[in-house]
Amino acid sequence: MIKSMTAFSKAEKIEEKLSIYVEIRSYNNRWLDITLRSPAGYISFEERIKSLISEKVSRGRIEVKLQIKDEAEEACMFEINEPKAAAYYAALGQLKSRFDLCGDIGIDLMANVGGIIKPAETDNHTEARWPIVKACIEEAAEGLNAMRKTEGDFIAGDFIKRLDYIEKAMAEIEEKSGSLLPYYQERLKERISALTRGIVDIDPGRISQEAAMLADRSDISEEIVRAKSHIGQFRAITDAEEPSGRKLNFLLQEFNREFNTMGSKTGNADVSHLIVNVKSELEKIREQVQNVE
Repeated sequence: MIKSMTAFSKAEKIEEKLSIYVEIRSYNNRWLDITLRSPAGYISFEERIKSLISEKVSRGRIEVKLQIKDEAEEACMFEINEPKAAAYYAALGQLKSRFDLCGDIGIDLMANVGGIIKPAETDNHTEARWPIVKACIEEAAEGLNAMRKTEGDFIAGDFIKRLDYIEKAMAEIEEKSGSLLPYYQERLKERISALTRGIVDIDPGRISQEAAMLADRSDISEEIVRAKSHIGQFRAITDAEEPSGRKLNFLLQEFNREFNTMGSKTGNADVSHLIVNVKSELEKIREQVQNVE
């Protein structure tokens, strides 16, 4: 099964005075990398959220944005950090005395210092919100997977068209490569005739011997057999249920190795042109594979 690594999904759930909103974006990445932005007070959910996402996605950069709007009375409570407030008040007093400053130390000075007044710690209240947060994350993750699958279907369709072309080109390569001996015999005759201008008689036996040696060095039948096998494997991997991006990327390297070898061995211009066209198609497939999970 082909899945794209780029997708977007969102989900929202409202329960009494609690509103949960989740956005998930995914991008190309070699490994699974999950980043999460969540409200203060809900950091304890981070590992659980990442675990939920990793059950649905195996590769890609995943950005999760969690917004929680809680209007319950418990969520609106605040508390004073008394040790910090006392220490800050004492510091202000010392500053006023040291430099003989005028004015009172009022509520404005104290309230503007971060951390003195903060949301009340309500762990039990926060934990009670986990089921609805979990349901929202799961819904968004399912939507993300659906979009990745839809995009993957388009990519798979493109793969099929290009593989069909490669198979057709390989059939032509195999056909043209099957008659190398007479091809090299004719080339040798033409070359010797051009060099000697017809003055020297050509020994047919020697021509056949040299042509056979050239044909043997140019034989690409083994590479053709392996390339055919790679096409079968490629189709099987794209049809499998598990993520296929890494396997396809490795298989393409093997594909290119076979066609590079064919290109270096063949002396047939028509075959060389076909190989160049196949390598162009393989490069287009490689670009698409970079986006496959």
